[in-house]
Amino acid sequence: MLCSAIVDHARAIHAAATELGFIRCGFSVIEPLPRDRFLRDWLDEGRPGEMAYLGRRFHERMDPRLLFPRARSVVSFAHAYPPAPSILRDWQGELRGRIAAYAWGRDYHRVVGKRLSHLAGQISRLAPGAEARYYIDTGPILEREWGYRAGLGWFGRNTMLLDQRAGSWFFLGEIFTNLDLPGGPPAADRCGACRRCRDACPTGALDIDYQIDPRRCISYLTIEHRSAIPQEIRPKLGNWVFGCDTCQEVCPWNRTPGDPAAFEFLNPQLPAVLDLEPSAFRARYQGTALTRTKRVGLLRNAAVVAGNSANREAVPALGRALSDPEPLVRRHAAWALGRLGGPLASTLLERARHSAASTDPAVREEIERALEEARDGASNRS
Repeated sequence: MLCSAIVDHARAIHAAATELGFIRCGFSVIEPLPRDRFLRDWLDEGRPGEMAYLGRRFHERMDPRLLFPRARSVVSFAHAYPPAPSILRDWQGELRGRIAAYAWGRDYHRVVGKRLSHLAGQISRLAPGAEARYYIDTGPILEREWGYRAGLGWFGRNTMLLDQRAGSWFFLGEIFTNLDLPGGPPAADRCGACRRCRDACPTGALDIDYQIDPRRCISYLTIEHRSAIPQEIRPKLGNWVFGCDTCQEVCPWNRTPGDPAAFEFLNPQLPAVLDLEPSAFRARYQGTALTRTKRVGLLRNAAVVAGNSANREAVPALGRALSDPEPLVRRHAAWALGRLGGPLASTLLERARHSAASTDPAVREEIERALEEARDGASNRS
C-alpha cells in the first residue's frame, strides 16, 4: 500500500497539471531503460540521418539518473494541439503548401515549457528538499518511453504515442523529481491489425511495424535534414513544406476537430514563401516552430512542392528563386523548373546556366539536369 504522502503528492501534481491545460499526467519510477540494444542497432543502421545528436549522450538516454542523480520519479504530461482544420483538395490549382498542424501558433517549446516550469516550481514546494527539473523535447530524454511507462498512451504503428481520447495530437513533456511517486501501468496496445498509417505513408518510411526510417520521413526531410533532398524522394513530398501529418490523419484514433483559424498559416501560398527575404521570413515566422528549418530549408521545400504542383503559374516565382543567395534554394528551384517544363521554364534555366547562379557546381549540375528533363518533357508532348 502506498503511503499517504505519495498519494497526496500525486493528486496535487495531477490537479495542478489539469489546471494548466494538460490533458494527461502520469508517473513512473526511474530505472534504466531496457532499450539500449534497440537504440544501438537503430543508430548503427544509420537511421538518424543527419540527426547526429541522437547518438550522443547514449548512456544518459538509457538512465536519466546520470543527468539528475537524486531523481526517483518521472512525471509525464500530454499537452493537446488541434489538427489541421481541413485538407485542401486543389492545392495544385491554388499553389498552396502544407505545414504540420503542431507548428501553428507560438513554438510549443515556449508555450508548454512555461507551464512545465510553473509545475516544476509547484512540485519543488510539495515537500522539504523536493527538487524538480523539466524537459520539453530537450535533453537526452526518451520522451515516448517515459510517456508509455506512465500510461499516457501506447506505441502506435506510426511510432507515436496514441491515447484513446486524444489520439496522437499532443506534445510530451517530463518533470524529473526526487519525490517518490506511484508508477502507473503502461497502456495496452490498441492498434490491432490496423495498417492505415503504414499504407498511407507517401515515402514508405514506416517500413517495419512500430519503427520508422527518418531518412525517408517527410517530417525529417523537411525539417531536420539540412542538405539537398534526395531527387528520388522529392516527388513524394506532395505539398508538405514543413513536417507531415499523413500517418496521424489516417489514424482511426484521431477524431479531434481542427481549428478553422489555422487554415491560412497551415496552407501558405507557395509563390509568397519563395519570395520571402530574410527579414520577411523572420517577421512572418519568428516565435514559431518554423524557425527550426530556417529560411533556406523552408524555401528549399517550397521549391520542391512547387515542382510537384504541375502548375506552371509557379514558374515565375521559381525563376526568381534561381537567383537566391542560397545555393540549396537555387538547386531545388532548378529541379522544380525542369519538372514543370514549358518555354518560360526552359528560358529561365538557360539564363541561369550562363549567369552567376550556376557558379556552384551542385547548382550547375541541377540546372543541366533540369534542362534535359524540360527538353525530354517537351519532346514527349509533341
